[in-house]
Amino acid sequence: MAHAGIPSDTLNAAAAVQRSRIRALPPLERLRKGCALSNRGRRMALDAIRRRHPHADAAEVRLRYLELAYGRTLAAEVRRWLGDCVP
Repeated sequence: MAHAGIPSDTLNAAAAVQRSRIRALPPLERLRKGCALSNRGRRMALDAIRRRHPHADAAEVRLRYLELAYGRTLAAEVRRWLGDCVP
């Protein structure tokens, strides 16, 4: 049975080793590793957006990421807000 955060193709014994090694880390190191993993995921998503939309400028790439990560409703609100800010 897979646990949250453990891929379904990971053996239970391997997952148990992963969990115990993560739990054994000092809190600051766990935080660092978590932030690094999050940053890597964000960079991968931004790179994929750039590949799919090669003509998008940096602002459009960020808005597309915002939509992917936080949903269409928030992205639409930000687009409206940005439109209101343009002189």
